[in-house]
Amino acid sequence: MSRIAKAAVAVPAGVEVTCEAQQIRVKGAKGSLALDIHSSVQVQQDAGALRVQPKVADKSSWAMAGTMRALVNNLVTGVSQGFQKKLQLVGVGYRAQSKGKVLNLSLGFSHPVNYPVPEGITVETTSQTEIIVSGCDKQQVGQVAAEIRRFRPPEPYKGKGVRYVGEKIIRKEAKKK
Repeated sequence: MSRIAKAAVAVPAGVEVTCEAQQIRVKGAKGSLALDIHSSVQVQQDAGALRVQPKVADKSSWAMAGTMRALVNNLVTGVSQGFQKKLQLVGVGYRAQSKGKVLNLSLGFSHPVNYPVPEGITVETTSQTEIIVSGCDKQQVGQVAAEIRRFRPPEPYKGKGVRYVGEKIIRKEAKKK
């Protein structure tokens, strides 16, 4: 039985929630998001809270209720506070610059890498070696950060590449003669 599904999702002030059949829509200061609810789960809206419960009390329905509760919580958090991922460029000559809806990366290739930023995501470069990806959809923010990191993942010998802030890179020892 899922303990996460038993906890209610608190809806802060300024966030509107609409439950229709098997779809939930959440609207807040940062934007609006929608989610299709699984057929084995139902969402009940109380005063200032959302409760997610399975329609049938079996093990797989409770597991799905826990998953749906986490996704609904991410919707509410995203439209009220938003999500962000921070990336760091490590390497000589590695630079990032955001120009409107395009992120220009210089990652040691013979050509610059231009990444078009999708709708709903904002990319800021606080310095030449730091990138902040932010938005209201947690999945989309993580996907964009992973796509940027994929251009030059950190290598294990010198640690050069694009990494998440706080990510630990396990370094390898160089070859010995």
